[in-house]
Amino acid sequence: MTPFEPLSHTELVASHCRHMTEDDQLSKDDIAAQLQALPGWRHHEGALRRSFDFANFHETMAFVNAIAWFIHREDHHPELGVSYNRVGVAFNTHSAKGVSLNDFICAAKTNAVYGS
Repeated sequence: MTPFEPLSHTELVASHCRHMTEDDQLSKDDIAAQLQALPGWRHHEGALRRSFDFANFHETMAFVNAIAWFIHREDHHPELGVSYNRVGVAFNTHSAKGVSLNDFICAAKTNAVYGS
């Protein structure tokens, strides 16, 4: 097995999801190392999680629609919790039975949308 090499935020954003298996599940140490590239995200209850705050419902829904576009293209769907001015996002990879690189790719792309 090749040792895990964390990717930068830029490298994650430029990457694309692929089919994962249980062999692609990242260890807790690998997750902790890769989280360094994703400000605001944490590993909790088997998923990468982050909340995003907005000024109003219009901004909230614009964000949800923007991330829905790339999520559909990557075919890697998160758990979303949507309220008036907050969106909770949780990524994990069911086929890997845990967190995989796909989760980090989509988390980085979500950060990029929020920052733009």
